[in-house]
Amino acid sequence: MNFWDTAMQFSWREESLLVSVMALALAFALFHYHSEGRKSVINTLAFFFACMVGQFFSGLLQALQLPIAAAAFHEAFIIGIGIALIRLWGLLVFRILLPKSGMTFPRIAEDLFVIVAYLAWGLVRLRYAGLDLGSIVATSAMITAVVAFAMQDTLGNILGGLALQLDNSIEIGDWIKVDDISGKVVDIRWRSTLVETRNWETVVFPNSQLMKNKFLVLGRRSDQPVQWRRWIWFGTALDVTPSKVVKAVEGAIMHAEIGNVAKQPVSSCVLMEMDKGYARYALRYWLTDLAADDATDAAVRWHVYTALERAGIKLEVEEQNVHYVRENEKYEEALHQREMMRRIKTLKRVELFAQMSEDELHKLAERLKYAPFAKGNVIVKQGVSEQHQLFIVINGEAEVYLEKLNGEKLKLNVLAKGDFFGEMSLMTGSPRKASVIAKTDVECYRLDKSAFEEILLARPSIAEEVAQVLVARREQLDSVLQNLDDESTHQAMHPQQNEVLATVKRFFGMQ
Repeated sequence: MNFWDTAMQFSWREESLLVSVMALALAFALFHYHSEGRKSVINTLAFFFACMVGQFFSGLLQALQLPIAAAAFHEAFIIGIGIALIRLWGLLVFRILLPKSGMTFPRIAEDLFVIVAYLAWGLVRLRYAGLDLGSIVATSAMITAVVAFAMQDTLGNILGGLALQLDNSIEIGDWIKVDDISGKVVDIRWRSTLVETRNWETVVFPNSQLMKNKFLVLGRRSDQPVQWRRWIWFGTALDVTPSKVVKAVEGAIMHAEIGNVAKQPVSSCVLMEMDKGYARYALRYWLTDLAADDATDAAVRWHVYTALERAGIKLEVEEQNVHYVRENEKYEEALHQREMMRRIKTLKRVELFAQMSEDELHKLAERLKYAPFAKGNVIVKQGVSEQHQLFIVINGEAEVYLEKLNGEKLKLNVLAKGDFFGEMSLMTGSPRKASVIAKTDVECYRLDKSAFEEILLARPSIAEEVAQVLVARREQLDSVLQNLDDESTHQAMHPQQNEVLATVKRFFGMQ
């Protein structure tokens, strides 16, 4: 047998082709399904083929009549090939197969499995090579004791990582707070736990630090969904009763559709203290997405502000002594007149008030209330009969929808600047026929029954003009809901007008 035949026979065995194909197949699968770990796969594959080349080198030593060196190198490179295959199999199982089956394990579990497999493979090959494992274990115990003494901190981190996994103190995906740092746990490794913050920072906590010190797991409670209680602070004047503040704020949050705010437990508004010239309140709500804390806080604050504005409650801050120069009365009067002109112009666009005189419109404009709504606020609720108010949109968009008995919402219309709604409730006291929700931030003027009553009682003939408009508006809604044709609408007009007129007079005490 010549030199090269001897080298190839010693280095290339029957199983070599199968092992090479397996390594290439594993690498191909990992390249396709685990793109973020390609660098690790390339390094492992390079190590595998380096060991295959080393096998050929051991064959050359055998051909050169150096059997002891050839056997040693051959066994060493076989162990290397096994280590590379174990690494590739570990990546395939823990990074692809288990996650696709719905099971996610921390990195420390993967590392533990791979290290145990490395040790088992190494011991098997050493035993196959004829070494006495008993003497190796005895020597290793002495070396381990020396190494353990020299690496106390590292071993503390490793044992801490194992303890965190075994008692489920924290899990991947949990939000934790350590001192003034909070973030999401993305990995638990041998030495450290990785936490990603909202600022796109990755904080590395030594496992021993987490085991020795206190940390908070945010939003986690036994048998409950993940949600975290947040506090929104605000202040009002001391002369505003707490019941009025609580009712306005809790009602607005309860009926609003705000993203990442849990419906249960119910948000609550509490008077926390009265000091420094104002009352300090806190709205406590439950956040469902802990990554969106600041954005959700901002949305809730805006809902609180608009709710207080609609209720006529002004925000207050800590009382301070400030000297200022008051603007002259002419300037204030000019501002008032400008606002009144804007209101009268808005009222003229409402057909309900088209027949009113300038004096009547001016009186009505004085009684209008500014009513802002945050996006998602329910402005009026279908079926509610206590709200005898008319709303005129001056900015933004609102969506009108009908709630069916099965809970389905049927969109009827989108209201924009200049549109109005709520006229039937204002004039007849009837329950709301549909709900209206703020599609964007919306600004409205609100007209209450008491404001309109004074003008109606002074000139009762307005009731007939208003009744005609109400009938027309009712028919428009009925045609949408019942798909009435024009002929049936016309036939129903006259009897409805008399009925509506009687209802208006009865509601305002004109009979």
